[in-house]
Amino acid sequence: MTGTLAPAARPHEAAAHRDPNVLRWLGAFVSSAVGDNVYYIALSWAAVQAGTPTQAGLVTAASALPRALLMLGGGVVADRYGPRRVVLGSTAVRCGLVLTAAALLLATGPGLWALGAVAVLFGVVDAVFLPAAGALPARITGRAQLARVQGMRGLATRLANVLGGPLGGLGVALGGTAGAFGLAALLVGASWPLLLAVRVGPLPPGERQERRAVPAELRDGLRHIRKDAVLGPLVLAAALSDLGFVGPMNLGLTVLAQQRGWGSAGMGWVLAGFGTGAGAASLLLTWRGRVPRAGAVLALTTLLGAAAVAALAQVPSVAGAAGVALLVGLSAGMSGALAGALVQARAGAAYIGRVTAVVTLVGFGVAPLTFPLVGGAVAAWGSGPVFAVCAAVSGLGGVVVLAAGALRRAELT
Repeated sequence: MTGTLAPAARPHEAAAHRDPNVLRWLGAFVSSAVGDNVYYIALSWAAVQAGTPTQAGLVTAASALPRALLMLGGGVVADRYGPRRVVLGSTAVRCGLVLTAAALLLATGPGLWALGAVAVLFGVVDAVFLPAAGALPARITGRAQLARVQGMRGLATRLANVLGGPLGGLGVALGGTAGAFGLAALLVGASWPLLLAVRVGPLPPGERQERRAVPAELRDGLRHIRKDAVLGPLVLAAALSDLGFVGPMNLGLTVLAQQRGWGSAGMGWVLAGFGTGAGAASLLLTWRGRVPRAGAVLALTTLLGAAAVAALAQVPSVAGAAGVALLVGLSAGMSGALAGALVQARAGAAYIGRVTAVVTLVGFGVAPLTFPLVGGAVAAWGSGPVFAVCAAVSGLGGVVVLAAGALRRAELT
């Protein structure tokens, strides 16, 4: 069920937004992402019903630890067996886990331990699924289309976030938590036949590797990143950008809204500004497709986004903060998509899973650990200094890109 030509070997490459193969992948991505949103809503609702808010928080966070611990190994699995095969297998397991949660709720009304077990197992599977899912676009289209594919993926993520909340609430309202879990399983499962129809090219003969022990293959992947003139600084830049960005734009923004007296409605407007900016960046990439001097644009948008994060804590009004947040979203959406496209273009088919795992680990595993630090720092020193320090860390990512000549000059065409 795989194609006969690697994506880079297509003599007349179709634009990604007109390529049926890419569109099948996109449909699967949307269905799976909406299902994930519904699943997390169902899980949090069931946990709140079964225990205290603190216990519910522990249940909903239970998947983070195995995901972080096993992510690098998941990248090895994606490279060893191919991202399409791994995504198909892990999607089936994820669907089965959510169905199991629905069945348990119908049969026994499980307590916190059962819900926590489902969350932990979901995190284990996610550690394999996320690197493979991130690696798949590089195997279904050519280098020149990667920026457009990242734009399409960004639009799909926004759509999933918009649809997931109402659908999760509707599932709980009509069928209780069991019904919401069932809906999540249906949406995740619906992505499977679409993924089955996606064609990927085989590894080029020069990039095929012999299987070895998992630690040895992982070391090879890390060595590949370290020695590459583009990948090494690119992974470092992405890590710095995430570490400085995630804290203030999540927990930090909530605390800032409380301190300013904006209320939940005001924070909603600020988040809407960010989402609008990020969506505009994705739409621009989907429409334009080609981004000249991608490395230089990555540096510029990273620095611009960092400056906007620092400015966010200095704006007193909701309207002003929403405008600044729009700039943050536009810059972050562009820089994130370009970083992802450059990673996929440079990693090489044999290493794409491991490289994606390293990049994903920071965003999904390490960066969220800064939430308590950001919250405590804001309480001690106020929003302005903390946002400024976080922005400086994020801005260092742009400095790294500028300082690395090969990365600064990198192109996607």
